[in-house]
Amino acid sequence: MEKTAKIYISGHTGMVGSAVVRALKQSGFTNLVLKKRAELDLLNQSAVELFFKKEKPQYVIHCAAHVGGIRASINNPAGFLYENLQIQNNVIWQAHLHDTEKLLFLGSSCIYPRESLQPMKEEYLLTGPLEPTNEGYALAKIAGMKLCEAIYTQYKKTFISCMPTNIYGEGDNFNVETSHVIPALVRNMHEAKINNQPEVTVWGSGKVQREFLYVDDLAAAVVWLMEHYTDNKFLNVGTGHDVTIQELAEKIKHIVRYHGNLVFDTSKPDGMPRKLLDVEKIHALGWKHTVDLNEGLKKTYRIFLEQYT
Repeated sequence: MEKTAKIYISGHTGMVGSAVVRALKQSGFTNLVLKKRAELDLLNQSAVELFFKKEKPQYVIHCAAHVGGIRASINNPAGFLYENLQIQNNVIWQAHLHDTEKLLFLGSSCIYPRESLQPMKEEYLLTGPLEPTNEGYALAKIAGMKLCEAIYTQYKKTFISCMPTNIYGEGDNFNVETSHVIPALVRNMHEAKINNQPEVTVWGSGKVQREFLYVDDLAAAVVWLMEHYTDNKFLNVGTGHDVTIQELAEKIKHIVRYHGNLVFDTSKPDGMPRKLLDVEKIHALGWKHTVDLNEGLKKTYRIFLEQYT
């Protein structure tokens, strides 16, 4: 991409979108189109159409999504499905109609079957039933990826996708009602520490395994894909390593310096038994992550303390 090319980043105020903006600026890109929700409602088809008609971005990085952790997904499956379908259909289709040269759609590792073989290769998509607790979000992400593939095939446009693993880090949501596991554990343990609470409850058995990628690593991968990748087949983006939720909780407990007990509530759902991405393809092409989990968790706690105080 030319350094002065017009690049639209949807969802630029979110965790992933803001990291992508930082990465683009650090790489020398100067013509970024950024619209807050108050300026451009991506659920509004007419507004998105007018935006693309006026701006005609050469490149689009689609980060905007209605996101949340397992509790939010269980409580609002219809909203997760409808809003994500609406947002991505509006952005992807208007980008196509207004001659965007290249678009990158960000999916999620929850697109893979609940009982998928591990680690999950790209070709395992749609080989079995999805995890029920996040089915709405997963279906929307699969639809977005397939729409990009169809535009690529039918119209010969470079509309591509990547499927990141679980993301955490700067810009994360620390609201325990709607957050993902890492920010929820960080906040719960910090508050338990300052309030001298004897224990912290963790949802599920603690035995399920998850892979985590620091958000700035994902942003670096996004810029790399925009500059180097042109295939219509989506790529996994992750670390290739996972931990149990119990191991994760113990790591966070150590970093936060909380000395109470961890209690695992097995009445709460675990989600998929394991979600580890096979990242051989993107590694073979030349991209690898740089932030290991311990370093990333320390950064995340520092960021939380800045927000919390």
